Amino acid sequence: MAAMERDGDQLSTRPALETEGLRFLHVTVGSLLATYGWYIVFSCILLYVVFQKLFTRLRALRQRQLDRAAAALEPDIVVKRQEALAAARLKMQDELNAQVEKHKEKLRQLEEEKRRQKIEMWDSMREGKSYKGNTRKPQEEDSPGPSTSLVIPKRKSDRKPLRRGGYNPLSGEGGGTCSWRPGRRGPSSGG
Repeated sequence: MAAMERDGDQLSTRPALETEGLRFLHVTVGSLLATYGWYIVFSCILLYVVFQKLFTRLRALRQRQLDRAAAALEPDIVVKRQEALAAARLKMQDELNAQVEKHKEKLRQLEEEKRRQKIEMWDSMREGKSYKGNTRKPQEEDSPGPSTSLVIPKRKSDRKPLRRGGYNPLSGEGGGTCSWRPGRRGPSSGG
């Protein structure tokens, strides 16, 4: 019986130690969370984000290393890529050359047009026509009516003038509501 009592005492003392340890743990962890709880939460979130970023970078780095290793092992793929790149560059250069040729042709046509206009202007000046290259037919000398060089075009009378006749913007008179006045002399009246 004495052995049983010892076993019973050990059983009764164990839960007391365990409950005391749980209380101590509860008080310690509870006070720690009460004091630094938000800091711990934000730190955990920050660590999670940092680990995710590092994980994606490491995965990309591994993928690049695998691609390099595969490219080193398969030189045919490298050659094909270089040939495709060279073909694309050649195609772009051909397109650029075609654009340059079109531009040169346009410039040649413009130069030819200017040269033709100069020749026409020179011919018209030699024949006594107007300098502007107008292709009016010269009037016959025996035609009745006034000469076109002496006729002054008449002003349309149905138009009304934009401003009165005596308006001068520099005089400061007759302006209307807009008039400029100089500021006051002396120190500013700021407070």
